[in-house]
Amino acid sequence: MLRQSTFKQLPRSFGSAAKAATRTPASRRTFLSPPRSQPNEHLNRLDVNKLSEQQLKYARNRRAFLWTGLFCSVSSMIYVGYLIKLELKKPVHADSSLPSTDPLAGTNAVERKVVLRDEKGHELVPTGNSTVPTFPRTLELGSFEGAIAPAPGPSASGLAPTITGPDQTEYTLVGFGLRTVTFIGIQVYVVGYYVATADVAPLQSALTKKVNPIATTLVAGERDQLRTDLLDPAKGEEIWDGLLANGIPARSVFRVVPVRDTDFHHLRDGFVRAIQARAGKVGDEQFGEAMKDFRQIFNRGKVPAKQELLLIRDGEGKLSVVYDDGGNKKEGRPAGRQLVGTVDDERVSRALWLNYLAGKKVASEPARKSIVEGIMEFVERPVGTIAAQVV
Repeated sequence: MLRQSTFKQLPRSFGSAAKAATRTPASRRTFLSPPRSQPNEHLNRLDVNKLSEQQLKYARNRRAFLWTGLFCSVSSMIYVGYLIKLELKKPVHADSSLPSTDPLAGTNAVERKVVLRDEKGHELVPTGNSTVPTFPRTLELGSFEGAIAPAPGPSASGLAPTITGPDQTEYTLVGFGLRTVTFIGIQVYVVGYYVATADVAPLQSALTKKVNPIATTLVAGERDQLRTDLLDPAKGEEIWDGLLANGIPARSVFRVVPVRDTDFHHLRDGFVRAIQARAGKVGDEQFGEAMKDFRQIFNRGKVPAKQELLLIRDGEGKLSVVYDDGGNKKEGRPAGRQLVGTVDDERVSRALWLNYLAGKKVASEPARKSIVEGIMEFVERPVGTIAAQVV
């Protein structure tokens, strides 16, 4: 009985073992681990549409992030450039550390003056610029005569500077400022406006009469009105255009000193654009010939930094351009101011002067404001007194 029952149970045990042997390894499981899945079973659970939507969403977010970063970067650059431009456009005033009790010190930063002296005793005014740190408080200029100095070069070897007459005219600094270009304020040159000291009185009188025809000096309220008119684009241009057309001031100078290396052609282009902008309605043949002469004056080479260029206007409105290139011993050219050209048509010099003094857009806003403040110091004193004060 035992053998028979054992024999009868063999097929059943053998069948269970055979079934167990036919199971795949992936379906096996142990006591502690779950059954293994098929190798590619996870691919059957993928949702292609959902993956595509996620990819598109990622691309949109990434593109938005990149555009936001670009916008913020450009905005930051423009904002920083704008702040730099505002700082550079601030008027440059010569300040002082003198005590308030000192007679040379004013009541505020605008009125205080600093006058330094060089080794020869000449008075200097700080400009606030590191390349051109000072401007002379006065200029002594003679009458430039003789041949016009040729452009620097080998052909100029052995030439002496232009001869100046014995009579010297003193010019007093009224105001100065820095010329900048582009929105980031690239510095080009420092420009100062000088008026012949003997011609300050007619300028005082003419400006005083503009506000009060019977006054010889202006009080605070009248000075504020004149300041507002001179800074107004339309009124300021009208006032200065009328004064210059009548020869007031009779003699004046713009002193231009580059703060970086430039050339005559670059300066010429800026001057020509300014003249044409203010004399655009003038189209006669005489003015056209005068502009040709003006362009010819600047048909020269480079203008190194710190070299002086003078634009001189006389009582008849004639423009004289004087340049000091510092000389060159190798070429036999001594240092000194030399006349490089003249233009007789007074409309050319008047338009060039208006480029600095008045209008909607001037070459240097700090210079214009500084000149106006210098004018204020003239008109607050009685006509006929020499107010050689520098702002």
